[in-house]
Amino acid sequence: MGVAYAPGRVNLIGEHTDYNDGFVLPCAIDRGTAIAFGRGEGLSTVVSADFGEDDAFDASAPFAGAVGWRAHVRGVAAVFADRALSLPPLRLAVAGDVPQGAGLSSSASLGVALGGAFSAIGEFGLGETDIALIAQASENRYVGTACGNMDQLAAAHGRAGHTLMIDCRSLSVTPVAMPDDFAVLIVHSGITRGLVDSAYNERRKACEAAAAALGVAALRDATPAMVDAAALDPATRARARHVVTENARVAALANAIAAQDWGAIGELMAASHASMRDDFAITLPPIDALVEVLTQAAGGRGGARMTGGGFGGCVVALVAQNRLDAVQSAAVAWFARDGRTSPLIHACRPSAGLRVDHI
Repeated sequence: MGVAYAPGRVNLIGEHTDYNDGFVLPCAIDRGTAIAFGRGEGLSTVVSADFGEDDAFDASAPFAGAVGWRAHVRGVAAVFADRALSLPPLRLAVAGDVPQGAGLSSSASLGVALGGAFSAIGEFGLGETDIALIAQASENRYVGTACGNMDQLAAAHGRAGHTLMIDCRSLSVTPVAMPDDFAVLIVHSGITRGLVDSAYNERRKACEAAAAALGVAALRDATPAMVDAAALDPATRARARHVVTENARVAALANAIAAQDWGAIGELMAASHASMRDDFAITLPPIDALVEVLTQAAGGRGGARMTGGGFGGCVVALVAQNRLDAVQSAAVAWFARDGRTSPLIHACRPSAGLRVDHI
């Protein structure tokens, strides 16, 4: 028996670069998913405290179609079976506090926590990267989301007080210390998105088409000059341009954080958001407006951008502690204009990743 916990994540920069073998700069947040686990008899059973629902399935059998949270549970179990890692009957109880559809990786939090629980139950001794890849495979093969590996690697490898520079090709994870003067503010736009139902998968196909036309394994290997010179239709060229320029911004932001260069931080986050808006076409006018409000409130001591897959979800601001109150107040006032409140305005510091405790 035990409890597995994995956090959600917020991505500071590097959007839609992970499945292009590129670079990302996320950090784990102080919200996540906890799974109480133990062995049972007969069919495996799971209770979702958040939904007040339960499920029963054969953890050793091929994937049995399901939707919602059930697909994630059965999908992770199916990937273990695919890897010839035989699971006994399971008894699970799941609860979490990562907002769904917010771009904070509630699904990766669930998948990584499940992977940690299943590894412990089966005594497989899997490492964080293996568990992350199992959770990603579940989403790709069984849930139906063509996501990259960033969310799962961030949930598995999160480190308190650090953001993570992740090379999504080599799977190397390099912690980058975040100075105490830095605050991360997450503001939910109030627009919920669904990765499977959005244009996320179409964007991935466009990136793959661009890489093929450029003759490279992935857009990580392309340069701006290659993109400009290639015979691409305007939309595909724009998608590729976003990925290539965003990869460069990831390394630059990591360096700016280390140098505590607030001017560069603001410029890089603004450029990232503009690229998502103009080249990748995944933002929405209300989110653009919210980003502008938070950027102005930072007063040159930070920046803001949309975070996550797009088409809704959250905005992230990276600001100096002495500007945090002003940025939070600006967010509250922005929603109040229309008589609304945000589902989430949450200041945090980077948190630790996957943890499995035996009882």
